[in-house]
Amino acid sequence: MDSKTLPRLEVCLSPALLHLYDTKGAVVVIIDVFRATSTIAAALHNGAKSVIPVAAVQECIELGSRIENSITAGERDGKVAEGLQYGNSPSEYPREFIDGKTLVLTTTNGTRLLHMVKDADTIITGSFLNLTAVCDFLIASGKNVLLGCAAWKDRFNLEDTLFAGAVVNRIKEHYTINCDSARAANYLYEHSSETSFIEFLKDSSHYKRLSAYGLASDMEYCATPDLHPVVPILKGNELVIHQ
Repeated sequence: MDSKTLPRLEVCLSPALLHLYDTKGAVVVIIDVFRATSTIAAALHNGAKSVIPVAAVQECIELGSRIENSITAGERDGKVAEGLQYGNSPSEYPREFIDGKTLVLTTTNGTRLLHMVKDADTIITGSFLNLTAVCDFLIASGKNVLLGCAAWKDRFNLEDTLFAGAVVNRIKEHYTINCDSARAANYLYEHSSETSFIEFLKDSSHYKRLSAYGLASDMEYCATPDLHPVVPILKGNELVIHQ
């Protein structure tokens, strides 16, 4: 295929930069590796009926009270938010617990970014846990793609950019790339080791922040490629498994 006819692939390194990108008609991948999009992949793969991402804690609590067989969950600054039942750890949602339930989820970064995207053709969520499934979905879509990093309170972070780089590296032959942040993410990925993403990320600010809360095992889980090979896709206000 002529490169002029290939769809566009870009990387947005922070929600603060989202307004600079044209998402109309595109597939937008929301990336919050530590930990929202990892938790979403785990919950859905383990049988959750759906995940409803909400921006505010109070909205999460109120929505959970109205939905039968639901769980309210989420964090603020890495800790379970007051008033919610559970946290934002993918290991909290094994099949025997989450199967058939609706997870109402709010997080510091990832769910916020998801609600900022208004005009995309499709919104999905990505993490190392569903890396290959996301790449396959994007190639099959044939549409422009924006990889949107949730970052940390609008500041660049390593883990989301590393995941974006892994995606760019795998699918770049199918896209036109005229985006330096996509190139930078790819360079970052090329200097890591796919056999040990977590070792690369141990020097990141978010790893240090969360490990101080005793969550090192969570992050090792989140850095495991293809453990939950599903594509969470936004349908209305719910994330469900793409069929």
